[in-house]
Amino acid sequence: MSFSTLVKDELCRIELHDLCCRKSEIMGVILASNLFTHEKGSRNVKVVTENAAFARRLYTTVRKVYGLSPEVSIRRNSKLKKHISYSIIFASMQIINKLLYDSEISVFHNDDLDIEESTLKNVCCRKSFLRAVFLSGGSVSDPEKTYHLEIATRNEKCTEIIKEILKDYGINVKIITRKGNYVAYIKEGENIVDFLNIIGAHSALMEFENVRILKDMRNNVNRIVNCETANLEKTVNASVRQAENIKLIQSTIGISNLPPNLIDIANLRLEYSELSLKELGEMLNPKLGKSGVNHRLRKLDEIAEKIREKSDYNGPV
Repeated sequence: MSFSTLVKDELCRIELHDLCCRKSEIMGVILASNLFTHEKGSRNVKVVTENAAFARRLYTTVRKVYGLSPEVSIRRNSKLKKHISYSIIFASMQIINKLLYDSEISVFHNDDLDIEESTLKNVCCRKSFLRAVFLSGGSVSDPEKTYHLEIATRNEKCTEIIKEILKDYGINVKIITRKGNYVAYIKEGENIVDFLNIIGAHSALMEFENVRILKDMRNNVNRIVNCETANLEKTVNASVRQAENIKLIQSTIGISNLPPNLIDIANLRLEYSELSLKELGEMLNPKLGKSGVNHRLRKLDEIAEKIREKSDYNGPV
């Protein structure tokens, strides 16, 4: 079962006790679907979904609010045995007019639906509206893979209302068009969590957050390991380079011909190539800090470079 299905199944179990919220949910479904069909010479409102729980919820809500039963049809795709779609058809002009009037939805000559955002006056109604549009055309990716939530509608005004409502909650929404649909999408994990909280998908929210926390922990551990590995590699490479330079000095001018402060550090580096600069400094007498050890080793590097550049080099700088 996909994460989107888990979210929608949870949303379909939310009970609506206020009439205004039930009407807002019906309004959201109709506005997002924006499907007026002309069948048998009459105008119908048609809502199509693959989610059985959502189809059952819409049918039940319409019966509770208006006491009328919309038509229901089920279609099974012969190529995909598990692919079943449910159509909720409002064929009666009585129920269509009632739905549109109660929802303050206007119908344009091209059958596009329109509504003013101010129609959704109450906070509870706005949440019901968002829940309805997500049930109609929403999806959310598995948080283990990526953070992406989107709501596809057939109505541009509906998508604009979604964006404006979520803007009031501080949620950043982008809108694109895809295959004739208007898609409002959210990419940030924190904003997706906020959206799930608004529409009431609290169990899915907790699962999403658990996955997000584990992913953040894994990413942090990986960053730390990568950083430590890079530092270790850098230390090892520097130690190998320093040892090679000291061996070059030893085979040409001899370590004993170096200044006293360089002789001690050269001998220590040759003997303890695995030690850090701090550990080398603590073995000197008197002890020397990390920057002091690094300065002396750089002097040895400079001497080795001059030996390479000038074969007749006979002494330290």
